[in-house]
Amino acid sequence: MQTRQLAATALMAALLALCAWLTIPTVVPFTMQTFGIFLAVGLLGGKLGSLAVGVYLLLGIVGLPVFSGFSGGIGTLAGVTGGYLLGFLLIALMMWLAERLFGTGTAVFVLSGLVGLAVCYTFGTAWFLVLYTRSTGPIGLWSVLWSCVLPFVIPDLCKLALALVLRRRLRRALPAG
Repeated sequence: MQTRQLAATALMAALLALCAWLTIPTVVPFTMQTFGIFLAVGLLGGKLGSLAVGVYLLLGIVGLPVFSGFSGGIGTLAGVTGGYLLGFLLIALMMWLAERLFGTGTAVFVLSGLVGLAVCYTFGTAWFLVLYTRSTGPIGLWSVLWSCVLPFVIPDLCKLALALVLRRRLRRALPAG
């Protein structure tokens, strides 16, 4: 891996932390993290974009305050919303897989981003349901979807569109992975 690629990967991991700090607190906080993921994969490619997300998560796991609300630590990942954080890596990995199978075109980027979001929502929701039920008591699937998924769909689609626009304009400035 070249120095430019390492630097770009670190820059994207730092961007993810910055995106996490732009927060509107709710059950699952509104952040710009999905935008950061889409942009990292869009600019660096699936391999380095996934690596940037992995580095970001590892920084949070070791306790650096890179998650929303300036939180960090394994406890954040082990909490009810931790599945959505881990789902961020699934988004990047899904986009990387699509890139490997179908190329780097705009349609592949958008469709793989949508599939990645669906996987993240599914994984995070299942995680939330299990942990919430264990710690607090039963909760219905619709209650979780209403508070943890549905409010995020339109904003996440807008973040994907914004990342697509920036990807087109900035791609030549960063190394592909």
